[in-house]
Amino acid sequence: MKKKVSVVGAVIFNEQNEILCALRSPTMLLPNYWEFPGGKIDEGEAPEEALLREIKEELGCFITVGEKIEEVEHEYENIIVHLTTYKAYIESGVPKALEHAELKWVNVNNLLELKWAQADIPTVEVLCL
Repeated sequence: MKKKVSVVGAVIFNEQNEILCALRSPTMLLPNYWEFPGGKIDEGEAPEEALLREIKEELGCFITVGEKIEEVEHEYENIIVHLTTYKAYIESGVPKALEHAELKWVNVNNLLELKWAQADIPTVEVLCL
């Protein structure tokens, strides 16, 4: 039986209505795919708390978490991922690629041009409607 993991992702908007996209590094699972930054929810942690913690760890900045965008379960080869994405905004600090290969601000109309991790695609599709 495959392990099931609950994760959260931040769809971080800037003032130009661009979204922060993160390229998974060559050493990560699913290398060289784009994703919304975030990570695993620890036991006893609320999704919003996990998102605040993960963004501080991955990007070195603080965010404000907004409304839920999408909730999806995706089965990969070795794992089942339950991903919940939230709108977010930078509260303080400047995002840095502390764990990812690259960060990029992308206009919402250009999101589909990136090669996304499969679990993130439903959120991308909602954003592009």
